[in-house]
Amino acid sequence: MKQALYYKNLKETTVQCLLCPHNCVIKENNTGLCNVRKNIKGKLYSLVYGKSVSAQIDPIEKKPLYHFLPGSKALSIGTVGCNLKCKHCQNWQTSQAKPDEFFAKDFMPEEIIEQAINQGCQSVSYTYNEPTIFYEYMLDTAKLARKNKIKNTIVTNGFINQEPLKELCTYLDGVNCDLKSFEESFYKKICSARLSPVLETLKTLKKNKIWFEITNLIIPTLNDNMGKIKEMCSWIKKNLSTDNPIHFTAFYPCYKLQNLPPTSASVLMKARKIALELGFHYVYIGNVYSDEGNNTYCPKCGKLLIERYGFSIITNNLQNGKCSCGEQIPGIWK
Repeated sequence: MKQALYYKNLKETTVQCLLCPHNCVIKENNTGLCNVRKNIKGKLYSLVYGKSVSAQIDPIEKKPLYHFLPGSKALSIGTVGCNLKCKHCQNWQTSQAKPDEFFAKDFMPEEIIEQAINQGCQSVSYTYNEPTIFYEYMLDTAKLARKNKIKNTIVTNGFINQEPLKELCTYLDGVNCDLKSFEESFYKKICSARLSPVLETLKTLKKNKIWFEITNLIIPTLNDNMGKIKEMCSWIKKNLSTDNPIHFTAFYPCYKLQNLPPTSASVLMKARKIALELGFHYVYIGNVYSDEGNNTYCPKCGKLLIERYGFSIITNNLQNGKCSCGEQIPGIWK
């Protein structure tokens, strides 16, 4: 255990966690909604510090991050717990578990960095469950990574308060942020959360000049309305940039939404077309095979720059982040 950051004492031994927008008020011997931050004698502790339940080497494309050191390896780690309750979670066995319900291996920040160096990983990725809830573990590891010239990336739902996010931005190099829907009703009913804090997270990432890519998982009947997808893309264009990649990905029945069908490739292509027509330069399709929707093309001359098959790079024609026509392609290339 480690004493948590971002909380305050209330009356007697009650505390309030200030890490995410739930702002849980936690009585003694209880945990917050995430199940991993516990009030012990009036102090808040992280129960998952150094307790990894998932640790493996992934291609960075799996995050997905397509404009971030393509073809490189990321040492990926995760714990149990999450601050959302998504009914479609693909990692629900760990994200919705409590610390005493799942075997965890001690994997301290120093060991993570040592293994990343030994395995030739150019980055550490905080992923699998929501990294916000293991904030202290992530932050300490990220600081060590920065000292050792290893980059830090997170795969996040974006549901985090501004103060801890701004501190984390000091050490972040890349982010994939889920934008699960553009409707508050979806976030409330399907995720037990709110949309507006996620939008603030995206704006803060832009303000702090952190490279980020957005993933929108399209679920049939729940968030597949093309009018809303157009509204979402318009908001991104107005408030963020048409240079940040969008990944439209396919849903497959799991957890509490096994009654719904998988997302068809045609629906993903419609969403991609909407974004392209609005001026986005890099719009990708995930969880289904697609030549056109998986590759990176130069927005100026149309040349194939990065050809992908699944999570593998087939060809990479970028030179110092540029197309042969001279167009600079946004991203982190070295």
